[in-house]
Amino acid sequence: MKLIGISLLLFLSLITSNVIGQDKKVTNELIWASREFSAEYVRGIQSMQNGKYFTVIEDNSICKYSYENFGEKKEVLVSNNDLKGKSIEEYSFNADESKLLVATDVEPIYRRSFKANFFIFDLKTKELIELYDKGKQMLADFSPDGSKIAFVYQNNLYYKDLKNYQVTQITNDGIKNEIINGSTDWVYEEEFSITKAFHWSPKGTKIAYLKFNEAKVENFTMDYYLGNTYPEAYTFKYPKAGEDNSELKLIVYSLDSNEKLGINIGNYEYVPRMSWTNNDNQLLFLVMNRHQNELSYVLTEIKNGKLGSGGIIYSDRSETYVEVDDNLLFLSDGKSFLRTSEKNGFNHIYRVWFDGNEKQITKGDWDVVDLLGVNNEKDVIYYTSVEEGAIYKTLYGIGIDGKNKIKLSTKKGYNSPNFSKGMKFYINEYSNSQTPPEFTLCNDKGGELKIIKDNQELKNTLKKYDFQTKEFIKIKGEDGMLNAFIIRPPNFDRGKKYPVYFNIYGGPGHNLVTDSWGGSNYLYHQLLAQSGYIVISVDPRGTMYRGERFKKSTYMQLGKLETEDMIAVAKEVKKWNYVDPDRIGVMGWSYGGYMSSLCMTKGADHFNMGIAVAPVTNWRWYDNIYTERFMRTPKENADGYDLNSPINFVEHLKGKYLLIHGTGDDNVHVQNSLEMVNALVRENIEFDMFFYTNKNHGISGGYTRLHLFNKLYNYTLNNL
Repeated sequence: MKLIGISLLLFLSLITSNVIGQDKKVTNELIWASREFSAEYVRGIQSMQNGKYFTVIEDNSICKYSYENFGEKKEVLVSNNDLKGKSIEEYSFNADESKLLVATDVEPIYRRSFKANFFIFDLKTKELIELYDKGKQMLADFSPDGSKIAFVYQNNLYYKDLKNYQVTQITNDGIKNEIINGSTDWVYEEEFSITKAFHWSPKGTKIAYLKFNEAKVENFTMDYYLGNTYPEAYTFKYPKAGEDNSELKLIVYSLDSNEKLGINIGNYEYVPRMSWTNNDNQLLFLVMNRHQNELSYVLTEIKNGKLGSGGIIYSDRSETYVEVDDNLLFLSDGKSFLRTSEKNGFNHIYRVWFDGNEKQITKGDWDVVDLLGVNNEKDVIYYTSVEEGAIYKTLYGIGIDGKNKIKLSTKKGYNSPNFSKGMKFYINEYSNSQTPPEFTLCNDKGGELKIIKDNQELKNTLKKYDFQTKEFIKIKGEDGMLNAFIIRPPNFDRGKKYPVYFNIYGGPGHNLVTDSWGGSNYLYHQLLAQSGYIVISVDPRGTMYRGERFKKSTYMQLGKLETEDMIAVAKEVKKWNYVDPDRIGVMGWSYGGYMSSLCMTKGADHFNMGIAVAPVTNWRWYDNIYTERFMRTPKENADGYDLNSPINFVEHLKGKYLLIHGTGDDNVHVQNSLEMVNALVRENIEFDMFFYTNKNHGISGGYTRLHLFNKLYNYTLNNL
């Protein structure tokens, strides 16, 4: 009897603790200042040349694994001791995989660019050699034969010969804020997503590079407050809408002769991409006009230091704008390449021959996302698309003739494959809205060979909290149905009235409504739900993966249709019998901050609280490549700028409005928020604001994110 009683008490104790464990509450401190919800990732995946092995970064070591033997660990190629404790941030192999190039002591510059100390590590001798001893370098890159390394230092291009370790300076006119050789200026980095502006020819005999002359680009200066008597001024070149760009030169440098050959880029504003073909003498580069509605492919022959035949072999044109991406693959025939285009209404893969002929490979009312590569033995192209819906990303294979399409992804959600050389294996990163990332080794038929990392520890942690399902729904916008997700509070009761918190981005190039792991933002939304809020995100017109017409409908009027959609959604949500129509809030960051500001001004009758973090408030103050792609210049489209800038509608503001910005934001300058402040003060309208000293567009570092989200959370609790 006594034993039975003890057992019963133990059983009841276990049941009680389990129930309590599933009812834990999330906090901002847990989300932003602890590792409670940290996901594990596979860092630095690289296929080795033979396609049989891959390497990853583990515990500051580079480890070699086998594709063929189901991910079996073979050896540690480079250990922490080998690198004398230097942290591995990036690495690459030379051609015969006898040497490694390792980036350490990384120092960020802007969003993608960084400086680092690069070291060359000999895998046989274990010798560690500094690439350059004058200071940190950028963009270090092995030549195709592995005998040399090119890099950028203080706006000049260099290369180091690994036979004698001699360094050759290719350019000598690089000056900060004047001349850049081999890397890109600020606006190319941000809007064309490239920092590396030099490329080795296939045999390593030549280097093609861009020279940026920033003389005509206006300066922008930010003050950094470092605890000194006077702030430190930081000045860089930033071309705003309608303003001058850098003047460009495309140059080919021959290592044998030490000579430079200028390539005529014609009367074009931009050279957003360039690449050598499989031929050591053929350079393909892309040129684009200022309006960004014409993208042309130029093939140039360079032989014996002289220009041969060449010219435009293909052009893509649009009534709005043409996207620039990295979907360019040269085929083994040496006469054609693969690219993607929206020319027929959806983004699809095309084969283009050097004589200008083309063939469409994929077809359908859906968009291709990434062109991943070609298995030349099987003539199969691998790509991801949103064929299952705009909120999903799925892996497919298709014959180079456009036939025999197969679906390889076995799980619906977001799939991001990393293929081996030869395309016979891949490591797939999979997640969905409720599942943190899972990494699996797969064969080229989609078969899972091994689970590499499943984040089971995080999954177990998530089960302890009272998290609600993120539901995907369709919701009525101003002109059709929109994709959205909704998170309802725990113990949701349709008989009660709940406030609604909209999280919005809404701009080109980024969707919030995806069936993928949302990380810290997802957890913050769970915190709001646990606090009694219904959380909703909507992708309005102008967002991605619903075809060209949907995405480009906002052309010349950024903000107009998106705001109309958000107002229509707010009206629809207010009809729900469990929603408090007087407690509708909206929060957004960057373009989302622009949208939340428009909702609170042009949509003032429908939103009661708005938070704008790092918002654009006037497109005249944003960079020219991004803004003109969608709006053309202020001179050409003044109404498009003025009729959709929240600064011109502040008199309508009724609800509580919080404005937040980092004073060191090189992307969306604090000038935007300061002009919004002026407009609000001019109309004698009350508002709240907070600035983060020296913080950039990401507003992070130390406890900054915790402080920020505590402020967002408390403002929401007090005003919605």
